[in-house]
Amino acid sequence: MKLKHLIGMSIIAIAAAQTAGAATLPGPLVTPQWLNEHKNEVVIVDIRDDLKTLTEEPKFEVDKKTNKKDLIKVGGYVPGTTVFVDFGKIREEKTINGVKIKAQLPTADFFTKAMDTAGLNKTDKALVIVPEGNSVDSMDMATRLYFQLRYFGEPRDKLAILNGGTAAWLQAGLPVSTDKPTPTKGDWVAGAEDKAILASLDQVKEGLQSGKDQFVDARPTAQFLGIVKKPINKTGGHLPGARSFPTDAIVKPVGAAHEFMSADDYKKIYAEFNIQPDAPTVTYCNTGHLASGAWFVTHEILGNKNSKLYTGSMIEWTNLGNPTVGLPQ
Repeated sequence: MKLKHLIGMSIIAIAAAQTAGAATLPGPLVTPQWLNEHKNEVVIVDIRDDLKTLTEEPKFEVDKKTNKKDLIKVGGYVPGTTVFVDFGKIREEKTINGVKIKAQLPTADFFTKAMDTAGLNKTDKALVIVPEGNSVDSMDMATRLYFQLRYFGEPRDKLAILNGGTAAWLQAGLPVSTDKPTPTKGDWVAGAEDKAILASLDQVKEGLQSGKDQFVDARPTAQFLGIVKKPINKTGGHLPGARSFPTDAIVKPVGAAHEFMSADDYKKIYAEFNIQPDAPTVTYCNTGHLASGAWFVTHEILGNKNSKLYTGSMIEWTNLGNPTVGLPQ
């Protein structure tokens, strides 16, 4: 009995040691100040579409009269970052009904390999995703990675995004590293898929037919209307009955950074676009990139748990011959 007791105590001690120093996240967004205070208690995950910028110096413009420094070019990364994700490598080309469709939600094996290559390990610590933060595209790279980590089993209370990314970090007067990173191969493994946050092609069709779902288009207004069409899509326009949540309304510029807003701000914005914040909602765009930002706003900031991301989006919808509405091409 004494031996069993000692073994049990040892297991508890090991578990406690593994979680010691792990920070509790304040929510799905953290500030540069919070991350600076807790950077040794979390795993920092950098994501961008050009890893060469990791070693570039940021650039500032100094007002000669006031000596105020304005950030004009993001460079470097948050010191202590151990995971470096290439956004172009976390989605997968798939063949659906005989048609090759780019930038789709990856399989568990594909995503596991991508994250292990980036250096992610199994951990009890929270993950803080840091984009460059200098555009809505950059912030939505973070939300797409956030969505995929959630989908493949990472719990909500262990994931957050640095609001405004590296741009906000620099504007807070905090230093960056420009040393060439040397990530080691990780051992992270994708878990059970959370299909409650994903809308499949068949679910989209059913939702459109029944009228039970609200569809939110997160692309620029010209694409929503069909004034312009992305070459990757077979037709322009939008899903019948969809409401526009245009790209430039997803985040607000704060100097050179782009930041998500408060729940109250988004409720006001949604009211302007006739979007119901608590209705069953499916967000989409061209490839599920920008729509992940709209999903993040709806699901994580507004707390609408009955919202899903249609990762296939217009590239899948149109190339498989499904109808759209808008100005004729």
